[in-house]
Amino acid sequence: MSATPEQSLSASAQITFNNPSTLAQPPGYSHVVEVIGTPRTLFIAGQVGTDLERKVVGAPGDFEAQCKQAFENLKAALESAGANFADVVKINMYFTDIVAQLPQAAKIRDTYVNTQAPPASTAVEVRKLARDTLLFEIDAIAVTQAIH
Repeated sequence: MSATPEQSLSASAQITFNNPSTLAQPPGYSHVVEVIGTPRTLFIAGQVGTDLERKVVGAPGDFEAQCKQAFENLKAALESAGANFADVVKINMYFTDIVAQLPQAAKIRDTYVNTQAPPASTAVEVRKLARDTLLFEIDAIAVTQAIH
């Protein structure tokens, strides 16, 4: 196994981020994230590039604007539960054109996540999202200290 960055959540919980030497080293995500102990787990619904009025941000087809807004929306969802991107252990990203959009999304992702211990990640191309004008969606799982 390669070096294992660890994040301690409490005396009874710990998260380890692993990239086993038996797998190709991933660019910007971890193959295995293990939660040891009994912390609180948050499942964040898919976030898209819309504002508070549910309007798609940016000009039509502006992937960068939508992607940044989706990450900001995810950040707001995490913060509402007392969490942040350091607590995220898994993300799923959905693209309407993965070849064109993934490199830009990876750059944006890396401004939010801990790149030294990145979350496990899945990226898939979908035919379309909930609205025809949406180009990107992200959901997440986060693990935090229990609320006392």
